[in-house]
Formats: sequence, structure tokens, C-alpha cells
Amino acid sequence: MATFLNGGSWEIVAEFVEVKSGKNADRPELARALTHCRITGSALIVANVSRLTRSVSSLSRLLEAGVEVRFCDLPQIEGPTGRFLLTQMVAVAELEAGLIGEQTRKALAAAKAGGKKLGTPANLTNQDAGRAASRARRTRIADRHAQDIAPIIREMQAQGLSLNACARALTEKGISRPTGKAKWASQTVINLLARVPEP
Repeated sequence: MATFLNGGSWEIVAEFVEVKSGKNADRPELARALTHCRITGSALIVANVSRLTRSVSSLSRLLEAGVEVRFCDLPQIEGPTGRFLLTQMVAVAELEAGLIGEQTRKALAAAKAGGKKLGTPANLTNQDAGRAASRARRTRIADRHAQDIAPIIREMQAQGLSLNACARALTEKGISRPTGKAKWASQTVINLLARVPEP
């Protein structure tokens, strides 16, 4: 990890060690790491890319997490290229799991021979549906971000901090806003808490 960061103005803000098998869908440390990255706006650095290839659910979770992922054994793979790599890894994992196989190919061939039209899903050609899907995804990300941070804010409030004081504390801690900007305001705190009703 230190070697990967050498030469850049970076710092390790937290470390998480996943001891569960790559075949196990329950990856609690990965979930904790993703939450921490979303809260702090940090990138997730994975020691070894092969540790993720066995779990389709884990790879899909990374793609949907809204977190930049980098790999120590593939130092040049990051940003859009890194996301593309994860996408391909998901495809390979699904192939290894037997989700894409000879039976599927034969079924598609039979459907095509029977006159069924195969091609792009309708939502990719329907702009309204595409925009709705995009809005829904942004809402999911914002809701998840709020769920990550709301407990921190409520703990501050329990200690007697005002909304302005909470905003200053979040900014000082380097916790990112839903939009990714670093500086918090009292209204941002109010908006975030409104997304997460108190238990």
C-alpha cells in the first residue's frame, strides 16, 4: 500500500482487512470500506485485483457504490478505465459462474430463429426512461450517502452542537457532501437529515 502511494501527495485514512472468502457474498469489511470512502470522499485502494474476481455481488456493489477504485497490482488502472475494468470483471465472474454459457447461447439462437427480435433494451432508446433511470440512480446514491452521514450528525446534535457547528465539524473532518464538495452549510445538514427519518 505504501509503495502504491509513494511519490504522491496522498495519505492512508483507514485500512480494512476482509477475511471472508471471495466467494462469500457477505463482505462486511468491504461494505465498511465503501461507507468510509463515501463519507470522506476517498478512493478505495484494493491490494490485489484477483481477490475480487470471484464475487459478482461484490463487484456489482463496487460499480454502484459511487467510489473510485484503484488496484495496487494494476497501478495504471483508475478513473473511467478502472470502472471499465470492474465491468469486465463482473462479466468474467458471471461467465465463470455459468450465467453465460452454452445453454443461453442456444436459447437466444432458437428465439432468433423463431422470429423474435433481439437487440438493445427499450430503455436505452427511450430518452424519458433513460432520464428517469438516471434520476433514480442519483437518488439512490444520495439516500445512501445520507444514511452514512446522518448518524454522525445526530451524535453531534446529541452532544449539543447546533446545525452551524455540525456543518463546521463535518467540513473540518473532511467529510464530503453528497455533491462531493468539501464545505458544509447548515442548510445542507438540514437537507441531509430530511432524507433519513429518525428511528
